[in-house]
Amino acid sequence: MTGTEPILSVRSLTVLLGGRRRWLRQSVPPVRAVNDVSLDIRPGEIVGLVGESGCGKTTLGRTVLGLQRETSGEIHLDGAVVSGMSPAKARLARKAIQYVHQDAAAALDPWWSIGRTLREGLLIHGMRDAAERSAKVAEMLTAVGLDPTAAQRYPHEFSGGQLRRVTLARMLLLSPRLLVLDEPTSGLDMSVQATVLNLLLELRARLGLTYLFISHDLSVVERLSDRVAIMYLGRVVETAATATIFARPMHPYTRVLLAAAPRLDRAKDTGVDTVIGDPPSHTQVHVGCAFVGRCPIGTDLCRTTPPPLRSIENGHDVACHYAQPADPVPAGTVRMHAVASAK
Repeated sequence: MTGTEPILSVRSLTVLLGGRRRWLRQSVPPVRAVNDVSLDIRPGEIVGLVGESGCGKTTLGRTVLGLQRETSGEIHLDGAVVSGMSPAKARLARKAIQYVHQDAAAALDPWWSIGRTLREGLLIHGMRDAAERSAKVAEMLTAVGLDPTAAQRYPHEFSGGQLRRVTLARMLLLSPRLLVLDEPTSGLDMSVQATVLNLLLELRARLGLTYLFISHDLSVVERLSDRVAIMYLGRVVETAATATIFARPMHPYTRVLLAAAPRLDRAKDTGVDTVIGDPPSHTQVHVGCAFVGRCPIGTDLCRTTPPPLRSIENGHDVACHYAQPADPVPAGTVRMHAVASAK
């Protein structure tokens, strides 16, 4: 059961990367990695964040944490504004948020034992007693299903699934309330994926955690998430409960995205949606909808007027001029169509 007041609220968040490089005496347009994103995450909720590579998912997660500074917009944590700070101050203000990296091995120092790496975080945050730090590390390793003696081993001595557990233990040491999970099951085989996902669900129930779950794997998102937010070129174009997104997607991009995903239980397709060409450049400023150049139903209105993210049904928001409430369809049915690329 989730609370009613958001633990995290993002309002009109924009992140520009790069731009003018004066030392090279050349002007480079900035990359709009995140473009006017608004999103709420409530306590105990798992929100899946989905989109093509380069759409801004990881940048959004890093900005929420405080590793990346926002260009404009606000971030609220438990109702308090925590944006507009330097990255160092933002990380302190957002201690309740922790980030689980996509590459678990790269997030750990290969020359340090697991125990030393985990104890270092506690020392940085003020836990001076060595025995207390060691006891806390043992407790967290046990919580994620590892033997406390794992603290004596080094990263190269662990499997991919075990390294995921180590990085989870590292984040849990600081008693966070919100975890940003960046592709936590990538590179794992199916059985290990299932083990990691079950662990995440168990930890949420036991510790009262909230997750922002970033993933390309739609089957994992469908299984784990309570709600899903779809991103395209830095914008959130659709949000809804997971069952609603997979049964009645309304944005053209969501439809073709889900159509491209392999599914064993998909009902027979009823038509063809086409997505044309490759995504446009992030440096391009779009007057209207960013998807219009690839959209099968784009019109002049889409090219000239940006569609706001608006409520179509209760809890279902879509950024499309032509999205309308759909008739209910049987559970498990996906109104998807094959994707045909045009050159």
